Amino acid sequence: MSKKNNLKTLDQFVDEQYGKKGTIKRDKFEEGFESFKLGFLLQQAQLEKGLTQEELAEKCRTNKGYISKIENNIKEVRISTLQKIVEIGLGGHLELSIKL
Repeated sequence: MSKKNNLKTLDQFVDEQYGKKGTIKRDKFEEGFESFKLGFLLQQAQLEKGLTQEELAEKCRTNKGYISKIENNIKEVRISTLQKIVEIGLGGHLELSIKL
C-alpha cells in the first residue's frame, strides 16, 4: 500500500477527530478555530505591511500587549476595535459575513 492511499483531507481528519458538523464536539472545535483564524489573519496582515505589533498598536491607539493577545487568541476583540485595527492600523477594509 502506498503512502498516498493513507492521506486524508483536512475535512476527513476533522470529521474523525471531532465528529461530523452539527455535533457538540465539532461545534466547539470550529468556534475555537474561527478565533484562532482571526488572530492568524491579523498577524499575517501586520507582517505583510512590515509592521511590528508595537507600530500597529501605535497607529490604532492601543498597546502592543492587546495586539499580541488578539493574535494569540488570548483576548476576544470587539468588532469596532477590529475594524479600527484593520482600517486605521493596516490601511485595509474589514469584511464580515454570516452563513446560515
